Amino acid sequence: MCGVLGVIGNHEAFPDLYQGLLAVQHRGQDAAGIITYDGRFHVKKGNGLVRDVFTVENAQRLTGKVGIGHTRYPTVGGGRGEDAQPFWASSPFGIMMAHNGNVVNYAKLKDKLFKKHHRILNSDCDAEVILHVFAEALALQKARALKPHHVWKAVKGVYDQVKGSYSIVAYIAEQGLVAFRDPYGIKPLVYGLRRDGLLPSFAVASESVSLDIMNFQDIKNVEPGQAVFIDQNRKLHSRRIVRCPHTPCLFEWVYFARPDSIIDNVNVYLCRVNLGRFLAEDIKKLGLEIDVVVPVPDSARDAAIEIARILT
Repeated sequence: MCGVLGVIGNHEAFPDLYQGLLAVQHRGQDAAGIITYDGRFHVKKGNGLVRDVFTVENAQRLTGKVGIGHTRYPTVGGGRGEDAQPFWASSPFGIMMAHNGNVVNYAKLKDKLFKKHHRILNSDCDAEVILHVFAEALALQKARALKPHHVWKAVKGVYDQVKGSYSIVAYIAEQGLVAFRDPYGIKPLVYGLRRDGLLPSFAVASESVSLDIMNFQDIKNVEPGQAVFIDQNRKLHSRRIVRCPHTPCLFEWVYFARPDSIIDNVNVYLCRVNLGRFLAEDIKKLGLEIDVVVPVPDSARDAAIEIARILT
């Protein structure tokens, strides 16, 4: 469980990234990070909450109208600062990337990247594996300027090799912002636009609440197996690269997500209320005598209130 965020726009990206990360702080409190781009990558990441990792000095240093942010809850790797996201690679073009999910064949891919492609990974985080698999698939095409079909082919390279759950946001220097979701759509990912200039700004996030707080609109899902590419002219391209049965993570609705988020067109709060109603109906059918309903953890409160209301 992590929170990812990417912005390409008309103004400095750091204020949006900082505000957007605070909205998904619940998805990870172990570490936070931001990389921005203004002709070079500017990096700040470390252990702790968003408000503690980023200082006024960071805000002044993290310049650029493009950036990626992340809040981390570790699933692969330890709690070291080196494992905090986003990550970046210098070639091809220069790529920065963050992800939410869990790569199950991480160790095998890390070994392959070193032995076959001579790419060394400097962390124990599975996001770095995805970054280098994507970079290698992009480099093999030897493109001087990227077109959407180059991006689709690189994403397909990830789909062919990386097994597990992953929602990705990446920026390829001077080429564009990329977002894609694993073939089964296990972890959520949404994107939206904000009309704040001659060209619109775009943002990608784990949850719709991040885009809401940054005043992005026309929010849509990145579908399972779909890739979205927003080029330097702010033209949006998308393609469903593979088609598999949608198999979302149930914990997004019962635990991970904020209740005011909408995931895969489902209101999280109403989902929890309905789950409470279904459970209350089962309790009534079984004829169980309930004295007290206690929400554990606190994300169960919406369901617990509905159970108590029906059983009263």
